[in-house]
Amino acid sequence: MMYRFVAAAAVAVGVIVPSAAMAAQPSCYDLWYARNAIYDAKGYCFKTDLAQDVFDNSDCWTEAPKLTKKELAAIEAIKAEEKARHCKVN
Repeated sequence: MMYRFVAAAAVAVGVIVPSAAMAAQPSCYDLWYARNAIYDAKGYCFKTDLAQDVFDNSDCWTEAPKLTKKELAAIEAIKAEEKARHCKVN
């Protein structure tokens, strides 16, 4: 149930969730990616090696992106799912 909300929230803010992934529960990495893709789209300059490798900071411009209410809600939903599943990515 929570995954459907997380997927819907990710789609609502423009994070692409492959249709095959929609049929199955996302991995912790998928959740991490979806959450950080929202930040990446807003120009966030990542600090961890993994995030820098995945999202490439060459086009970043801020450490404090301005997020919409939808984006904040999506991030909070994803974080809640990560916490519930004890995800440890990074």
